[in-house]
Amino acid sequence: MIHNSTDVIIKTVARIFIPFIQLYALYVIMHGHYSPGGGFQGGVILGASLILLLITHGERVAMQRISENWITILFSLGVLIYAGIGTLCLFFGGNFLDYGVLAPLLHVSPAAARSLGILGVEIGVGIAVMSVMVSIFYNIARSGPYRNKGTTARRES
Repeated sequence: MIHNSTDVIIKTVARIFIPFIQLYALYVIMHGHYSPGGGFQGGVILGASLILLLITHGERVAMQRISENWITILFSLGVLIYAGIGTLCLFFGGNFLDYGVLAPLLHVSPAAARSLGILGVEIGVGIAVMSVMVSIFYNIARSGPYRNKGTTARRES
């Protein structure tokens, strides 16, 4: 982390840009079934915004915003959403991720059910990719000069 007068500038610029990066990531996830993008790309962008927070504001601030426990919960939730939608399709007599069979459950046409099913899967993939990416970065960051116990950062001597 930088410890001079540019530290304030870097933190301020990051604080301004992080919400816009996250908003763009959500756009990429939500429009992934209509245009280029999707869950993986949006998840990477969302994860990068959280990594930017960690790099610019330090591990303590990042861990206060999203702890490793939450990262684990989000990863599990993302996989559960993806697998749950696919399994739900199986229960309604279709193939895994055959969203058209969900039309009676959602009370929409089969085309709308496919669109909603894809959107749900993209959201699940985005959550899983973001959480795995941040978890990997947390682990990499901890093997360097900072070794943490809990959320407090300690410098090795």
